[in-house]
Amino acid sequence: MRQDVRTPFDTALERARVAAYAEGEFVGQESFMTAGEIRALAVAAGVGPGVPVLDVCCGVAGPGRFLVRELGCSYLGVDSSASAVSLARERAGDLPCSFEVANVPPLPDGAFDVVLLLETMLAFDDKDALVRSVAAALRPGGRFAFTLEEGAPLSPAERAAMPDADTVFLTPLDEIAGCLARAGLDVVLGEDHSAAHRAVADALVRAFEADAGAISEQLGHRALDDLLVAHRLWIDWLDSGRVRKLALVAA
Repeated sequence: MRQDVRTPFDTALERARVAAYAEGEFVGQESFMTAGEIRALAVAAGVGPGVPVLDVCCGVAGPGRFLVRELGCSYLGVDSSASAVSLARERAGDLPCSFEVANVPPLPDGAFDVVLLLETMLAFDDKDALVRSVAAALRPGGRFAFTLEEGAPLSPAERAAMPDADTVFLTPLDEIAGCLARAGLDVVLGEDHSAAHRAVADALVRAFEADAGAISEQLGHRALDDLLVAHRLWIDWLDSGRVRKLALVAA
Protein backbone atom coordinates (compact mmCIF):
# COMPACT_ATOMS: atom_id res chain seq x y z
CA MET A 1 0.00 0.00 0.00
CA ARG A 2 1.50 3.35 -1.07
CA GLN A 3 1.13 6.43 1.06
CA ASP A 4 -0.51 8.41 -1.74
CA VAL A 5 -3.65 6.51 -0.62
CA ARG A 6 -3.62 8.69 2.45
CA THR A 7 -6.63 7.89 4.61
CA PRO A 8 -5.54 4.48 5.99
CA PHE A 9 -2.02 5.76 6.74
CA ASP A 10 -3.32 8.90 8.40
CA THR A 11 -5.63 6.89 10.63
CA ALA A 12 -3.15 4.14 11.46
CA LEU A 13 -0.21 6.42 12.25
CA GLU A 14 -1.92 9.30 14.05
CA ARG A 15 -1.51 7.94 17.58
CA ALA A 16 2.19 7.23 17.08
CA ARG A 17 2.80 10.61 15.44
CA VAL A 18 1.14 12.45 18.32
CA ALA A 19 3.28 10.49 20.80
CA ALA A 20 6.53 11.22 18.93
CA TYR A 21 6.37 15.01 19.08
CA ALA A 22 6.74 17.31 22.07
CA GLU A 23 3.50 18.80 23.36
CA GLY A 24 2.10 21.32 20.90
CA GLU A 25 4.55 20.42 18.14
CA PHE A 26 2.32 18.03 16.19
CA VAL A 27 -0.19 19.82 13.97
CA GLY A 28 -1.01 17.04 11.52
CA GLN A 29 2.27 17.20 9.58
CA GLU A 30 3.46 14.13 7.68
CA SER A 31 7.13 14.97 8.08
CA PHE A 32 10.00 15.54 10.50
CA MET A 33 9.25 19.26 10.88
CA THR A 34 7.89 20.58 14.16
CA ALA A 35 5.15 23.18 14.47
CA GLY A 36 7.74 25.68 15.64
CA GLU A 37 9.91 25.10 12.58
CA ILE A 38 6.92 25.38 10.25
CA ARG A 39 5.84 28.68 11.80
CA ALA A 40 9.36 30.11 11.85
CA LEU A 41 9.96 29.33 8.17
CA ALA A 42 6.60 30.85 7.20
CA VAL A 43 7.26 34.02 9.20
CA ALA A 44 10.73 34.32 7.65
CA ALA A 45 9.07 34.15 4.22
CA GLY A 46 6.68 36.96 5.12
CA VAL A 47 3.51 34.94 5.72
CA GLY A 48 1.00 37.06 7.63
CA PRO A 49 -2.61 38.31 7.62
CA GLY A 50 -4.10 38.24 4.13
CA VAL A 51 -0.85 37.17 2.42
CA PRO A 52 -1.66 34.84 -0.52
CA VAL A 53 0.09 31.50 0.08
CA LEU A 54 0.30 28.48 -2.22
CA ASP A 55 1.18 25.24 -0.39
CA VAL A 56 2.56 22.76 -2.95
CA CYS A 57 2.23 19.05 -2.10
CA CYS A 58 0.11 20.02 0.90
CA GLY A 59 -0.93 16.45 1.76
CA VAL A 60 -3.61 16.55 4.45
CA ALA A 61 -2.55 20.19 5.03
CA GLY A 62 -1.77 20.01 8.72
CA PRO A 63 0.92 22.71 8.37
CA GLY A 64 -1.27 24.81 6.09
CA ARG A 65 -4.24 24.79 8.43
CA PHE A 66 -1.90 25.58 11.31
CA LEU A 67 -0.51 28.61 9.47
CA VAL A 68 -3.98 29.91 8.58
CA ARG A 69 -4.97 29.72 12.25
CA GLU A 70 -1.69 31.18 13.51
CA LEU A 71 -0.89 33.82 10.89
CA GLY A 72 -4.17 34.56 9.10
CA CYS A 73 -2.87 34.07 5.57
CA SER A 74 -4.93 33.45 2.43
CA TYR A 75 -4.33 29.79 1.59
CA LEU A 76 -4.49 27.42 -1.38
CA GLY A 77 -3.19 23.88 -0.96
CA VAL A 78 -2.52 21.59 -3.91
CA ASP A 79 -1.69 17.88 -3.92
CA SER A 80 -1.84 15.01 -6.40
CA SER A 81 -3.53 12.71 -3.88
CA ALA A 82 -7.33 13.02 -3.97
CA SER A 83 -7.60 11.19 -0.65
CA ALA A 84 -5.20 13.64 1.02
CA VAL A 85 -7.08 16.65 -0.32
CA SER A 86 -10.38 15.14 0.80
CA LEU A 87 -9.04 14.84 4.34
CA ALA A 88 -7.62 18.36 4.18
CA ARG A 89 -10.98 19.82 3.14
CA GLU A 90 -12.80 17.89 5.85
CA ARG A 91 -10.40 19.02 8.57
CA ALA A 92 -10.29 22.64 7.44
CA GLY A 93 -13.91 23.06 8.50
CA ASP A 94 -14.72 26.76 8.56
CA LEU A 95 -11.12 27.88 8.08
CA PRO A 96 -10.64 30.08 4.96
CA CYS A 97 -8.70 27.42 3.03
CA SER A 98 -9.01 26.28 -0.57
CA PHE A 99 -7.67 23.06 -2.08
CA GLU A 100 -7.06 21.58 -5.50
CA VAL A 101 -6.15 18.09 -6.70
CA ALA A 102 -3.42 18.44 -9.33
CA ASN A 103 -0.08 17.08 -10.43
CA VAL A 104 2.78 19.56 -10.07
CA PRO A 105 4.24 21.17 -12.13
CA PRO A 106 2.53 23.21 -13.46
CA LEU A 107 1.19 25.16 -10.49
CA PRO A 108 -2.37 26.48 -10.26
CA ASP A 109 -3.11 29.80 -11.95
CA GLY A 110 -2.83 32.85 -9.76
CA ALA A 111 -0.27 35.19 -8.25
CA PHE A 112 1.09 34.39 -4.81
CA ASP A 113 3.31 36.23 -2.38
CA VAL A 114 4.61 32.98 -0.90
CA VAL A 115 4.95 29.45 -2.25
CA LEU A 116 5.56 26.72 0.35
CA LEU A 117 7.06 23.31 -0.36
CA LEU A 118 7.60 21.40 2.87
CA GLU A 119 9.44 18.06 3.00
CA THR A 120 8.67 17.11 -0.61
CA MET A 121 11.41 18.65 -2.74
CA LEU A 122 13.06 15.21 -2.77
CA ALA A 123 10.07 13.72 -4.63
CA PHE A 124 10.82 15.77 -7.78
CA ASP A 125 13.41 14.41 -10.18
CA ASP A 126 13.22 17.44 -12.49
CA LYS A 127 13.80 20.24 -10.01
CA ASP A 128 14.46 22.83 -12.73
CA ALA A 129 10.91 22.43 -14.04
CA LEU A 130 9.48 22.67 -10.54
CA VAL A 131 11.44 25.79 -9.60
CA ARG A 132 10.57 27.53 -12.89
CA SER A 133 6.90 26.87 -12.19
CA VAL A 134 7.25 28.21 -8.65
CA ALA A 135 8.93 31.39 -9.90
CA ALA A 136 6.17 31.92 -12.48
CA ALA A 137 3.53 31.69 -9.74
CA LEU A 138 5.18 34.33 -7.54
CA ARG A 139 4.40 38.03 -7.67
CA PRO A 140 7.38 40.40 -8.00
CA GLY A 141 9.16 40.27 -4.66
CA GLY A 142 7.53 36.96 -3.78
CA ARG A 143 9.24 34.28 -1.68
CA PHE A 144 9.71 30.54 -2.07
CA ALA A 145 9.97 28.83 1.34
CA PHE A 146 10.99 25.19 1.20
CA THR A 147 12.91 22.39 2.82
CA LEU A 148 15.67 20.47 1.12
CA GLU A 149 17.07 16.98 1.64
CA GLU A 150 20.58 17.95 0.63
CA GLY A 151 23.09 15.42 -0.62
CA ALA A 152 24.47 13.54 -3.61
CA PRO A 153 21.99 11.39 -5.55
CA LEU A 154 21.37 7.91 -4.14
CA SER A 155 23.71 5.16 -5.23
CA PRO A 156 22.17 2.02 -6.75
CA ALA A 157 22.66 0.22 -3.42
CA GLU A 158 21.01 3.05 -1.47
CA ARG A 159 18.14 3.15 -3.94
CA ALA A 160 17.63 -0.61 -3.54
CA ALA A 161 17.56 -0.25 0.25
CA MET A 162 15.06 2.64 0.42
CA PRO A 163 11.35 1.77 0.09
CA ASP A 164 9.57 3.89 -2.55
CA ALA A 165 12.95 5.09 -3.82
CA ASP A 166 11.20 6.50 -6.90
CA THR A 167 10.19 9.43 -4.65
CA VAL A 168 13.67 10.06 -3.22
CA PHE A 169 15.85 12.33 -5.37
CA LEU A 170 18.50 13.96 -3.21
CA THR A 171 20.20 17.06 -4.61
CA PRO A 172 23.36 18.97 -3.63
CA LEU A 173 22.81 22.52 -2.43
CA ASP A 174 24.81 24.05 -5.28
CA GLU A 175 22.54 22.36 -7.81
CA ILE A 176 19.43 23.75 -6.12
CA ALA A 177 21.07 27.19 -5.99
CA GLY A 178 21.65 26.89 -9.74
CA CYS A 179 17.99 25.95 -10.36
CA LEU A 180 16.88 28.95 -8.31
CA ALA A 181 19.26 31.35 -10.05
CA ARG A 182 18.10 30.22 -13.50
CA ALA A 183 14.53 30.99 -12.40
CA GLY A 184 15.46 34.43 -11.07
CA LEU A 185 15.45 33.47 -7.37
CA ASP A 186 18.19 33.97 -4.78
CA VAL A 187 18.50 32.25 -1.39
CA VAL A 188 18.05 34.84 1.37
CA LEU A 189 17.78 32.51 4.37
CA GLY A 190 19.13 29.07 5.17
CA GLU A 191 19.01 26.98 8.36
CA ASP A 192 20.24 23.45 9.07
CA HIS A 193 17.73 21.28 10.94
CA SER A 194 19.57 17.98 10.48
CA ALA A 195 20.11 17.24 14.18
CA ALA A 196 16.56 18.16 15.13
CA HIS A 197 15.09 16.04 12.33
CA ARG A 198 17.30 13.11 13.25
CA ALA A 199 15.81 13.29 16.76
CA VAL A 200 12.26 13.41 15.39
CA ALA A 201 12.93 10.44 13.08
CA ASP A 202 14.23 8.46 16.04
CA ALA A 203 11.17 9.38 18.13
CA LEU A 204 8.88 8.31 15.27
CA VAL A 205 10.63 4.93 14.97
CA ARG A 206 10.16 4.31 18.68
CA ALA A 207 6.52 5.37 18.51
CA PHE A 208 5.83 3.17 15.47
CA GLU A 209 7.46 0.21 17.23
CA ALA A 210 5.40 0.81 20.37
CA ASP A 211 2.19 0.84 18.33
CA ALA A 212 3.29 -1.86 15.87
CA GLY A 213 0.41 -4.22 16.58
CA ALA A 214 -2.29 -1.67 15.79
CA ILE A 215 -0.43 -0.27 12.79
CA SER A 216 0.14 -3.73 11.28
CA GLU A 217 -3.50 -4.62 11.80
CA GLN A 218 -4.59 -1.57 9.80
CA LEU A 219 -1.86 -1.37 7.14
CA GLY A 220 -0.29 -4.82 7.06
CA HIS A 221 3.17 -5.98 8.14
CA ARG A 222 4.82 -4.98 4.85
CA ALA A 223 3.74 -1.35 5.13
CA LEU A 224 4.99 -1.12 8.71
CA ASP A 225 8.30 -2.78 7.80
CA ASP A 226 8.81 -0.34 4.91
CA LEU A 227 8.00 2.59 7.19
CA LEU A 228 10.55 1.49 9.78
CA VAL A 229 13.25 0.73 7.19
CA ALA A 230 12.83 4.16 5.59
CA HIS A 231 12.97 6.02 8.91
CA ARG A 232 16.03 4.08 10.06
CA LEU A 233 17.79 4.92 6.81
CA TRP A 234 17.04 8.63 7.35
CA ILE A 235 18.45 8.35 10.87
CA ASP A 236 21.64 6.74 9.56
CA TRP A 237 22.03 9.29 6.76
CA LEU A 238 21.43 12.26 9.06
CA ASP A 239 23.81 10.82 11.66
CA SER A 240 26.61 10.33 9.16
CA GLY A 241 26.10 13.61 7.29
CA ARG A 242 25.14 11.71 4.15
CA VAL A 243 22.05 13.94 4.08
CA ARG A 244 21.40 17.36 5.54
CA LYS A 245 17.92 18.77 6.18
CA LEU A 246 17.81 22.46 5.29
CA ALA A 247 15.11 25.11 5.54
CA LEU A 248 15.49 27.80 2.87
CA VAL A 249 13.81 30.96 1.66
CA ALA A 250 14.48 32.24 -1.87
CA ALA A 251 13.22 35.60 -3.14
